[in-house]
Amino acid sequence: MPQHEALFRFTTDHADQIYRSLLPELQEDVNPRSATQAWVEGTDTLVLHVEAQDLAALRAALNMFLRLVSVADEMQQFS
Repeated sequence: MPQHEALFRFTTDHADQIYRSLLPELQEDVNPRSATQAWVEGTDTLVLHVEAQDLAALRAALNMFLRLVSVADEMQQFS
């Protein structure tokens, strides 16, 4: 049972595009000590939910997914 969790809501015009860019990583088990889900609410909100068994696993998952969200958002400026 996860003991730690984090929930982020990003409001952006590119919520759906960023979500689709995260899908390959969401479909793989990156770390057996953490689980990550993402979804889009409405047309402009990306939700990222991370659960982990320990703080180190939570930090690792957050580092990876927050960086992916940041890069995907930056790439939208060039399209």
